[in-house]
Amino acid sequence: MSKLPAKYQFLDLSDYGRPIARLIANSLKNTKFTPVDVTIAFTISGLIGIYCIAKEYYLSAAFFLIFKSILDAADGELARIKKNPSYTGRYLDSVSDIILNLIIFITLWQVTKINLVLALLAFFLVFNCKGLYTITIM
Repeated sequence: MSKLPAKYQFLDLSDYGRPIARLIANSLKNTKFTPVDVTIAFTISGLIGIYCIAKEYYLSAAFFLIFKSILDAADGELARIKKNPSYTGRYLDSVSDIILNLIIFITLWQVTKINLVLALLAFFLVFNCKGLYTITIM
């Protein structure tokens, strides 16, 4: 993880989009775009991906969900580059992640026709284990 000191870094497969996110953030550093703008863009990309899942356009869904993940990393990178982090931005990022991921699980439930309880259980297990379900307000 690039945010950790060198001696604490480890191989984190969830950081697959970080190099591309850095390119995006660096290309936006001298523009009027803010990290919140990038968060809104990743939310839109996630919603498009969810729509594609619902319509069974799985390759398009994969593209937009991967793009969402890259933009999700880019908003934090942009905040660090511009030296403009904010609690509002972090909160919006976390809430957007949780809501989008819940909608993804509900959409997968609809498409696969599995039991709703299993879909919700999967959501809570996955995001509690990864620590993404917790929102910290300071």
